[in-house]
Amino acid sequence: MRKYAVFFFLAIVRSLAAVFWRRRIGWIGAEPPKSAWSHFRVLCFLNHTSLFEWLYIAAAPHRFIWRVASHGVVPAAAKTTQRPIVGWFFKFLAANVVSISRERDSTWREVLSRIDPDSMVIILPEGRMKRANGLDSNGQPMTVRGGIADILETIPSGPMLLAYSGGLHHVQVPGDRLPRLFRTIRMNFETVDIAAYREERTREAGGPAGFKRAVVADLERRRDAHCPPPGQA
Repeated sequence: MRKYAVFFFLAIVRSLAAVFWRRRIGWIGAEPPKSAWSHFRVLCFLNHTSLFEWLYIAAAPHRFIWRVASHGVVPAAAKTTQRPIVGWFFKFLAANVVSISRERDSTWREVLSRIDPDSMVIILPEGRMKRANGLDSNGQPMTVRGGIADILETIPSGPMLLAYSGGLHHVQVPGDRLPRLFRTIRMNFETVDIAAYREERTREAGGPAGFKRAVVADLERRRDAHCPPPGQA
């Protein structure tokens, strides 16, 4: 079955990441018990800088990898999944990897339709990678896009894990072919109750109509406050 193949693949990837890169992991607030990793409904990854961010899987226990392999839903850019070798790699990173365009079209509706009561969505809500100059490929600031709010409306309760990346430009800058080994990668984690988070953002927005804008503003604020400094080359 696919979930066993994906779990085996992710376990190998996790082992390689643990061998070749050092990790510095911190927590915003209290660190949850290991059992919590089996129950996250959303993993929101902030500060997207490289296609090698799968290296952070070394920070997760095997129970989390099993959850990804069994119930993970990952929206991935079509331009990435359609690449010959890289595309195959990314399609094997979760139970359901859905190729999406950059528009709110049928591909995004397909992502939402894949979410069931057991699903865990892994999303990089900025939707594109930060280049070495701190901007996206079009020279624009890195902003959070509103799709994460759609996810939180589809998954109204349960725990969410916010992952604040220190960035991987010292490991691999977009466009580089190979990563640099034996660098230190840094990440901070924070757990959030989705129901309480939705209530807080709705209250800030003055009602449901402004929910999406409030989520975007809050996640950008948290990203800027909680991402650790990048590792050194």
